[in-house]
Amino acid sequence: MKNVVYALIVIMAIIHQDFWWWDNKTLVFGFMPLGLFYHALFSCMAAGVWALAIKWAWPSDIEEWAESADEQGGEQ
Repeated sequence: MKNVVYALIVIMAIIHQDFWWWDNKTLVFGFMPLGLFYHALFSCMAAGVWALAIKWAWPSDIEEWAESADEQGGEQ
């Protein structure tokens, strides 16, 4: 599952460069430029990918080490 998260991060880095909306004058909901709307959705998608990264790609062994050091009163 880590590879899926890594692939999503790479894909998001690529699609973040939204050069295809630069010249588009379309307004979403009558007031928001399409490029801004795209980035609002992109931000929500980034939050979702970050949640997946925490769930599936977070280094749990380092987390356990840090928690055990706190319980024992310092570094080991």
